[in-house]
Formats: sequence, C-alpha cells, structure tokens
Amino acid sequence: MKPDNVLLLPGWQNSGEDHWQSRWERLHGDRRVEQHDWMHPLRGDWSARLEEVVVDADGPVVLAAHSLGCILTAWWAAHSKNAHRVRGALLVAPGDVEHPDVAPLLPGWAPIARQPLPFPAVLVGSRNDPYCSFERVQGLGRDWGARFVDAGALGHINAESGLGDWAEGRALLQSLFSSTPSPTPTPGPSA
Repeated sequence: MKPDNVLLLPGWQNSGEDHWQSRWERLHGDRRVEQHDWMHPLRGDWSARLEEVVVDADGPVVLAAHSLGCILTAWWAAHSKNAHRVRGALLVAPGDVEHPDVAPLLPGWAPIARQPLPFPAVLVGSRNDPYCSFERVQGLGRDWGARFVDAGALGHINAESGLGDWAEGRALLQSLFSSTPSPTPTPGPSA
C-alpha cells in the first residue's frame, strides 16, 4: 500500500509537531486529512471532508485516527456509501463526546455511532485517558467490532505520552495493510 493511502485523522485542535500522527506524516509520507476548522469542529463538515478525501484516493485507504478522529470514523462509516474503500482503521484513544465534561466542548458530536464498522479495525485504549474511561473505550471497541489493544497507562496516547515515532502503533497499522477491503457494491437496477 502506498503511503499516501494512509489517511491520518487527527482529533480536536489537530495534532502538534511531536504527536505520533505528525511524526508518521514526516517519516512515512502518510496524508493528513485537513479540516476547515480544527478549533470548532462540526461533525457534518468533518464527515464531508473525509468522504471527499476517500472518494478522491487512487485506491483503498487505511485510516489512522486519534481522539475525535475515531468518533468521526465511526460516524462517517455508518453513513457513507464509500466505506468499502477503507481497508482498515487504527483507532487510538477515542474521546468520549457523550461525557458531561466533554459534550459542551464539542456540541453536535453526540451521539457516538455504535454500529459495527464495515472494515477491520484495531482500537488502542489507555487505562488513564482523561477523555475516555477504560471501561468506555473497551465498550466502544466491542460495539465497533474492533480488536482491542490495552496500551497500559499512556494518558491520551498523544505527544504528552512520550511515544516518539510510536513503533508499536505503526506495527498495528501495518497489520491492517493486508486486510481485504470490502467488495465494491454493485449498482442495483435503475428505476
């Protein structure tokens, strides 16, 4: 798989220079899905942008999402007719946008889509994530049908976690490269 078909989905406020997503962008040539407004994210706008980038990709893609990017992935997959173009998704430290402390900061992002994802996924959760309890992240993994990976106590699994290039996460992403994408749906009879 070509590096430009790895799409990085940062969370609220984007990913800074030392974040593993930014490091992967520099190191591996992964492509960040740029959003129009990182500070005041609108679920519809972010979903439309992801749809645009997936449709424009020159082949199947693998998603590497962090925090709000995970919530975006689940919502988009539940509503897109192009989710079959995704070979797999690495979902890292989803933010709980339904939590009473978080919901007011990100209006319009609840409810979280809880349907099984239509592509293979690995969900990495931390035991001390301030934005999502460990029990909640495990529940999201079950609902989404994702393989769950316990990262231990790594906070929000971001730059402050001291991961550097996060080789362990990259290995999890690589495991999705060999996943078989969903078959392309065949058009039905015209009316």
